[in-house]
Amino acid sequence: MITRTKNNINTSWAYKKNSDTKKNSIVLLDNVQFIYELALAQLELEKLDIGFEVTNGLREFRLTRYDDLDELVGRTAYFKIIAGKYTDYFHIIQKNNTRSVNQYLTHWIYPYKGKFHPQMIRALLNILGLKKGNIVLDPFIGSGTTAVEAKLLGIDCIGVDISPVCVVQSKVKTESVDTIDTIEKIKDNILRKISPSLFNQEGEPLLEVINSIPDEKVRNFYKMAYLVAVSDNARRKRNFEQSFHKNLILMIKSVRDFKDVVGKLRLNLGETRILRGDARDLLLENESIDGIVTSPPYSIALDYVFNDAHALKVLGYDLPEIREEFVGVRGRGRERIALYNQDMEESYEEMYRVLKPKKFAAIVVGNATYMGKEVNTVEFSIECCRKIGFELVKNIDKIIFGLYNVMQKENILIFQKP
Repeated sequence: MITRTKNNINTSWAYKKNSDTKKNSIVLLDNVQFIYELALAQLELEKLDIGFEVTNGLREFRLTRYDDLDELVGRTAYFKIIAGKYTDYFHIIQKNNTRSVNQYLTHWIYPYKGKFHPQMIRALLNILGLKKGNIVLDPFIGSGTTAVEAKLLGIDCIGVDISPVCVVQSKVKTESVDTIDTIEKIKDNILRKISPSLFNQEGEPLLEVINSIPDEKVRNFYKMAYLVAVSDNARRKRNFEQSFHKNLILMIKSVRDFKDVVGKLRLNLGETRILRGDARDLLLENESIDGIVTSPPYSIALDYVFNDAHALKVLGYDLPEIREEFVGVRGRGRERIALYNQDMEESYEEMYRVLKPKKFAAIVVGNATYMGKEVNTVEFSIECCRKIGFELVKNIDKIIFGLYNVMQKENILIFQKP
């Protein structure tokens, strides 16, 4: 662990330096504002076996006991300064090329609805007691947030999703750091293929040029840039060529930032396996997983197939056919809810099967609204997991007040396998 001081940090627009860094204090990050975040911050400290007292109107903690300061500085999610040192996470979140506080490094790539809050995921990985070399599973990997945060903490991650769009974006966010030099090397050649049109001199379409790239990680990167441009064109009516060029440059910078911060902080990255598969039938061995962090799809209220229809078509998938594979988008009316519950029960059974005894699963879930009525997804999940054999050890309300005082609520459920 390298020594970090308050004098060698370039802070982003979202964060400011502190003039006072007391040796016995822990200072929260400036963006921590919700009660559930404070609860997770305290659970982090408790799991890391730290003695502390809350001071200064809940914005600071006073250290009373700790063993390994480097571990605290390197792992925590909600703190800016610990005993006079800026945390690794504070350094990491400076690498942000967007206007959103939580979309640092590669998190921003591709506009995916229902994304995890990456800071929350980092905290949950700590709260579940996962260490370097452990394996965390996210059977609904979605936009890849769990995989990115696990990688940064040195935790190995297996991410599974039925959506090929999720698989590609999760791979790009975690694997491109390994091939950024090659990605940059062929950038100008790729850009020449879309100027002045979508066809090169021989009339070869850009997507065919991308699909001919031999290295899968490099190919996926450029395919993702293509899908982002398609999304911008379909959703925001932006010019494809301009969007492709702009997002490609930004993606390359984000991955380069990823590699730079790994070098500066001397991070030992975790290994990542992103698989296209079914959470209802995980191709994993019994009791092979050290922890689970996931959020079931809100498919009752959010049609993921329709939402990513443009990208799925580009990838060559038949929408009615692939719809039958997704959790929660089949059927109508009460049948749709029944099928969703059945799918989720099978998924929870698989999580229980692959998780090691005495290990934990964190499930972030909220009640959906369907046909004007609330579907009690939280209550169903608790009852179902208990029936399977899980023990509920924590139930944290995740309440966020947004625009116009609209309240959004989820629950962070932490289960343990006896």
